[in-house]
Amino acid sequence: MSSPGDPLASFRLDDRLIVVTGASEGIGRAFAECFAKAGAQLVLASRQKDKLEQVRAGIAASGGKAEVVPSDVTRMEDIARLAATVAALAKGNDRKLVLVNNAGFGFTRDALQTSEAEWDLLFDTHVRGTFFCCQKIGALMLDRGYGKIVNLSSSWSAATDTGKSAYGAAKAAVSYLTAALSTEWAPRGVRVNALAPTATLTDFVKNTFARSPERAERLRSRIKLGRFAETSDLLGAALFLASGASDFVTGQTIFVDGGFTT
Repeated sequence: MSSPGDPLASFRLDDRLIVVTGASEGIGRAFAECFAKAGAQLVLASRQKDKLEQVRAGIAASGGKAEVVPSDVTRMEDIARLAATVAALAKGNDRKLVLVNNAGFGFTRDALQTSEAEWDLLFDTHVRGTFFCCQKIGALMLDRGYGKIVNLSSSWSAATDTGKSAYGAAKAAVSYLTAALSTEWAPRGVRVNALAPTATLTDFVKNTFARSPERAERLRSRIKLGRFAETSDLLGAALFLASGASDFVTGQTIFVDGGFTT
Protein backbone atom coordinates (compact mmCIF):
# COMPACT_ATOMS: atom_id res chain seq x y z
CA MET A 1 0.00 0.00 0.00
CA SER A 2 1.15 3.55 -0.64
CA SER A 3 1.98 5.88 2.22
CA PRO A 4 -0.02 9.13 2.66
CA GLY A 5 3.08 11.05 1.59
CA ASP A 6 3.60 9.10 -1.62
CA PRO A 7 0.31 8.34 -3.39
CA LEU A 8 2.11 6.91 -6.43
CA ALA A 9 4.18 4.32 -4.55
CA SER A 10 1.65 1.54 -5.13
CA PHE A 11 2.14 1.92 -8.90
CA ARG A 12 5.83 1.00 -8.69
CA LEU A 13 6.85 -2.46 -9.91
CA ASP A 14 10.20 -2.88 -8.15
CA ASP A 15 8.89 -5.99 -6.36
CA ARG A 16 7.53 -7.68 -9.52
CA LEU A 17 8.71 -10.36 -11.95
CA ILE A 18 6.55 -9.83 -15.02
CA VAL A 19 6.12 -12.24 -17.92
CA VAL A 20 4.97 -10.64 -21.18
CA THR A 21 4.03 -12.88 -24.10
CA GLY A 22 4.17 -11.39 -27.57
CA ALA A 23 6.82 -9.00 -26.25
CA SER A 24 8.86 -8.69 -29.43
CA GLU A 25 6.91 -5.82 -30.99
CA GLY A 26 3.79 -3.67 -30.89
CA ILE A 27 1.72 -3.54 -27.72
CA GLY A 28 3.70 -6.27 -25.97
CA ARG A 29 7.00 -4.46 -26.48
CA ALA A 30 5.49 -1.21 -25.22
CA PHE A 31 4.23 -2.99 -22.10
CA ALA A 32 7.61 -4.59 -21.41
CA GLU A 33 9.52 -1.33 -21.77
CA CYS A 34 7.02 0.50 -19.55
CA PHE A 35 7.16 -2.17 -16.84
CA ALA A 36 10.96 -2.12 -16.86
CA LYS A 37 10.99 1.66 -16.38
CA ALA A 38 8.68 1.19 -13.38
CA GLY A 39 11.21 -1.20 -11.80
CA ALA A 40 10.06 -4.68 -12.80
CA GLN A 41 12.26 -7.59 -13.82
CA LEU A 42 10.97 -8.95 -17.14
CA VAL A 43 10.62 -12.30 -18.84
CA LEU A 44 10.12 -11.66 -22.57
CA ALA A 45 8.39 -14.32 -24.66
CA SER A 46 7.47 -14.58 -28.34
CA ARG A 47 8.36 -16.63 -31.39
CA GLN A 48 10.84 -14.01 -32.65
CA LYS A 49 14.09 -14.46 -30.73
CA ASP A 50 16.04 -11.78 -32.62
CA LYS A 51 13.42 -9.12 -31.90
CA LEU A 52 13.18 -10.23 -28.28
CA GLU A 53 16.94 -9.75 -27.94
CA GLN A 54 16.54 -6.20 -29.25
CA VAL A 55 13.91 -5.49 -26.62
CA ARG A 56 16.09 -7.05 -23.91
CA ALA A 57 19.10 -4.99 -24.99
CA GLY A 58 17.08 -1.79 -24.87
CA ILE A 59 15.83 -2.58 -21.38
CA ALA A 60 19.36 -3.43 -20.22
CA ALA A 61 20.72 -0.19 -21.70
CA SER A 62 18.24 1.71 -19.54
CA GLY A 63 19.36 -0.14 -16.42
CA GLY A 64 16.62 -2.78 -16.39
CA LYS A 65 16.78 -6.55 -16.33
CA ALA A 66 15.08 -8.97 -18.70
CA GLU A 67 15.32 -12.61 -19.72
CA VAL A 68 14.41 -13.91 -23.18
CA VAL A 69 12.43 -17.13 -23.63
CA PRO A 70 11.49 -17.82 -27.28
CA SER A 71 7.99 -19.27 -27.07
CA ASP A 72 5.00 -20.13 -29.25
CA VAL A 73 1.89 -20.13 -27.06
CA THR A 74 0.18 -22.62 -29.36
CA ARG A 75 2.76 -25.24 -28.27
CA MET A 76 2.31 -26.78 -24.83
CA GLU A 77 5.99 -27.65 -24.57
CA ASP A 78 6.89 -23.99 -25.07
CA ILE A 79 4.43 -22.89 -22.39
CA ALA A 80 5.89 -25.49 -20.01
CA ARG A 81 9.43 -24.24 -20.72
CA LEU A 82 8.33 -20.65 -20.13
CA ALA A 83 6.75 -21.59 -16.80
CA ALA A 84 9.88 -23.52 -15.79
CA THR A 85 12.03 -20.46 -16.51
CA VAL A 86 9.73 -18.28 -14.41
CA ALA A 87 9.85 -20.83 -11.56
CA ALA A 88 13.66 -20.86 -11.67
CA LEU A 89 13.90 -17.07 -11.64
CA ALA A 90 11.37 -16.80 -8.81
CA LYS A 91 13.03 -19.43 -6.64
CA GLY A 92 14.68 -17.95 -3.60
CA ASN A 93 13.37 -14.40 -4.06
CA ASP A 94 10.21 -12.65 -2.98
CA ARG A 95 9.32 -10.88 -6.21
CA LYS A 96 5.60 -10.99 -6.93
CA LEU A 97 4.65 -12.74 -10.17
CA VAL A 98 2.68 -11.06 -12.95
CA LEU A 99 1.66 -12.57 -16.29
CA VAL A 100 0.58 -10.47 -19.26
CA ASN A 101 -1.00 -12.63 -21.96
CA ASN A 102 -0.48 -10.38 -24.95
CA ALA A 103 0.48 -12.86 -27.70
CA GLY A 104 -1.96 -12.77 -30.59
CA PHE A 105 -2.64 -11.44 -34.04
CA GLY A 106 -5.26 -9.36 -35.82
CA PHE A 107 -7.85 -11.07 -37.96
CA THR A 108 -10.55 -9.72 -40.27
CA ARG A 109 -12.33 -12.21 -42.49
CA ASP A 110 -15.93 -12.61 -43.63
CA ALA A 111 -17.61 -15.56 -41.93
CA LEU A 112 -18.24 -17.38 -45.21
CA GLN A 113 -14.56 -17.13 -46.13
CA THR A 114 -13.03 -18.13 -42.78
CA SER A 115 -11.33 -21.50 -43.08
CA GLU A 116 -11.11 -24.17 -40.41
CA ALA A 117 -7.33 -23.69 -40.27
CA GLU A 118 -7.72 -19.94 -39.70
CA TRP A 119 -10.31 -20.53 -36.97
CA ASP A 120 -8.10 -23.10 -35.26
CA LEU A 121 -5.00 -20.88 -35.31
CA LEU A 122 -7.01 -17.94 -33.98
CA PHE A 123 -8.42 -19.90 -31.05
CA ASP A 124 -5.20 -21.83 -30.41
CA THR A 125 -3.36 -18.54 -30.02
CA HIS A 126 -5.83 -16.26 -28.28
CA VAL A 127 -7.86 -18.71 -26.20
CA ARG A 128 -5.93 -21.96 -25.74
CA GLY A 129 -2.60 -20.14 -25.37
CA THR A 130 -4.03 -17.68 -22.87
CA PHE A 131 -5.69 -20.42 -20.84
CA PHE A 132 -2.65 -22.66 -20.56
CA CYS A 133 -0.25 -19.79 -19.84
CA CYS A 134 -2.66 -18.84 -17.03
CA GLN A 135 -2.75 -22.44 -15.84
CA LYS A 136 1.00 -23.08 -15.79
CA ILE A 137 2.20 -19.70 -14.53
CA GLY A 138 -0.89 -19.10 -12.40
CA ALA A 139 -0.01 -22.28 -10.48
CA LEU A 140 3.25 -20.61 -9.38
CA MET A 141 1.27 -17.59 -8.17
CA LEU A 142 -1.18 -19.77 -6.26
CA ASP A 143 1.72 -21.47 -4.49
CA ARG A 144 2.88 -18.03 -3.34
CA GLY A 145 -0.56 -16.76 -2.38
CA TYR A 146 -0.37 -13.71 -4.63
CA GLY A 147 -0.22 -12.88 -8.32
CA LYS A 148 -1.56 -10.73 -11.14
CA ILE A 149 -2.72 -11.89 -14.57
CA VAL A 150 -3.54 -9.38 -17.30
CA ASN A 151 -5.13 -10.86 -20.41
CA LEU A 152 -5.50 -8.98 -23.69
CA SER A 153 -9.09 -8.90 -24.82
CA SER A 154 -10.43 -6.42 -27.39
CA SER A 155 -13.23 -3.97 -28.03
CA TRP A 156 -14.41 -6.64 -30.50
CA SER A 157 -15.30 -8.85 -27.55
CA ALA A 158 -18.32 -6.58 -27.05
CA ALA A 159 -18.88 -5.01 -30.48
CA THR A 160 -19.60 -6.32 -33.97
CA ASP A 161 -18.61 -5.49 -37.52
CA THR A 162 -18.28 -7.31 -40.80
CA GLY A 163 -15.31 -9.66 -40.80
CA LYS A 164 -15.04 -9.82 -37.03
CA SER A 165 -17.12 -12.87 -36.10
CA ALA A 166 -14.21 -15.26 -35.48
CA TYR A 167 -11.85 -12.73 -33.90
CA GLY A 168 -14.58 -11.26 -31.71
CA ALA A 169 -15.62 -14.73 -30.53
CA ALA A 170 -12.02 -15.50 -29.54
CA LYS A 171 -11.65 -12.25 -27.63
CA ALA A 172 -15.03 -12.71 -25.94
CA ALA A 173 -13.70 -16.09 -24.79
CA VAL A 174 -10.66 -14.33 -23.31
CA SER A 175 -12.91 -11.99 -21.34
CA TYR A 176 -14.99 -14.94 -20.13
CA LEU A 177 -11.86 -16.85 -19.06
CA THR A 178 -10.72 -13.75 -17.21
CA ALA A 179 -13.91 -13.60 -15.14
CA ALA A 180 -14.05 -17.37 -14.60
CA LEU A 181 -10.43 -17.71 -13.47
CA SER A 182 -10.85 -14.76 -11.13
CA THR A 183 -13.71 -16.61 -9.45
CA GLU A 184 -11.53 -19.68 -8.88
CA TRP A 185 -8.36 -17.90 -7.83
CA ALA A 186 -9.34 -14.72 -5.99
CA PRO A 187 -9.73 -16.59 -2.66
CA ARG A 188 -6.11 -17.69 -3.06
CA GLY A 189 -4.70 -14.24 -3.77
CA VAL A 190 -4.46 -14.23 -7.58
CA ARG A 191 -6.17 -11.37 -9.39
CA VAL A 192 -7.16 -11.89 -13.05
CA ASN A 193 -8.20 -8.97 -15.25
CA ALA A 194 -8.23 -8.07 -18.93
CA LEU A 195 -7.54 -5.03 -21.06
CA ALA A 196 -9.72 -4.48 -24.12
CA PRO A 197 -8.23 -1.91 -26.51
CA THR A 198 -9.76 -0.54 -29.67
CA ALA A 199 -7.66 -0.59 -32.86
CA THR A 200 -4.16 0.44 -31.80
CA LEU A 201 -1.68 1.95 -34.25
CA THR A 202 1.07 -0.65 -34.22
CA ASP A 203 3.04 -1.15 -37.43
CA PHE A 204 0.80 -4.12 -38.30
CA VAL A 205 -2.41 -2.12 -37.89
CA LYS A 206 -1.02 0.86 -39.80
CA ASN A 207 -0.17 -1.41 -42.74
CA THR A 208 -3.62 -3.01 -42.59
CA PHE A 209 -5.38 0.37 -42.61
CA ALA A 210 -3.18 1.60 -45.47
CA ARG A 211 -4.61 -1.22 -47.60
CA SER A 212 -8.20 -0.31 -46.66
CA PRO A 213 -8.47 3.41 -45.89
CA GLU A 214 -12.26 3.45 -46.27
CA ARG A 215 -12.69 0.80 -43.59
CA ALA A 216 -10.18 2.57 -41.36
CA GLU A 217 -12.11 5.81 -41.56
CA ARG A 218 -15.40 4.04 -40.87
CA LEU A 219 -13.96 2.43 -37.74
CA ARG A 220 -12.35 5.67 -36.59
CA SER A 221 -15.72 7.42 -36.88
CA ARG A 222 -17.13 4.99 -34.28
CA ILE A 223 -14.55 6.03 -31.67
CA LYS A 224 -15.99 8.87 -29.62
CA LEU A 225 -12.62 10.45 -28.89
CA GLY A 226 -12.12 10.74 -32.64
CA ARG A 227 -8.88 8.79 -33.14
CA PHE A 228 -7.33 5.35 -32.94
CA ALA A 229 -5.31 4.33 -29.91
CA GLU A 230 -1.54 4.63 -29.69
CA THR A 231 0.36 2.02 -27.69
CA SER A 232 1.06 4.77 -25.14
CA ASP A 233 -2.69 5.04 -24.47
CA LEU A 234 -2.70 1.51 -23.02
CA LEU A 235 0.23 1.85 -20.63
CA GLY A 236 -1.55 3.52 -17.73
CA ALA A 237 -4.19 0.80 -17.49
CA ALA A 238 -1.59 -1.95 -17.91
CA LEU A 239 0.60 -0.44 -15.18
CA PHE A 240 -2.42 -0.17 -12.88
CA LEU A 241 -3.43 -3.82 -13.36
CA ALA A 242 0.14 -5.12 -12.95
CA SER A 243 0.82 -3.10 -9.80
CA GLY A 244 -0.35 -3.14 -6.21
CA ALA A 245 -2.62 -0.21 -7.01
CA SER A 246 -5.21 -2.68 -8.36
CA ASP A 247 -5.09 -5.19 -5.52
CA PHE A 248 -8.85 -4.88 -4.98
CA VAL A 249 -9.70 -5.31 -8.66
CA THR A 250 -10.33 -8.73 -10.20
CA GLY A 251 -12.51 -10.34 -12.84
CA GLN A 252 -12.79 -7.15 -14.89
CA THR A 253 -12.37 -6.42 -18.57
CA ILE A 254 -11.30 -2.79 -18.75
CA PHE A 255 -12.09 -1.16 -22.08
CA VAL A 256 -9.42 1.28 -23.25
CA ASP A 257 -11.22 2.13 -26.46
CA GLY A 258 -11.94 5.84 -26.65
CA GLY A 259 -15.64 5.15 -26.22
CA PHE A 260 -15.87 2.69 -29.12
CA THR A 261 -18.10 0.21 -27.28
CA THR A 262 -20.36 2.67 -25.44
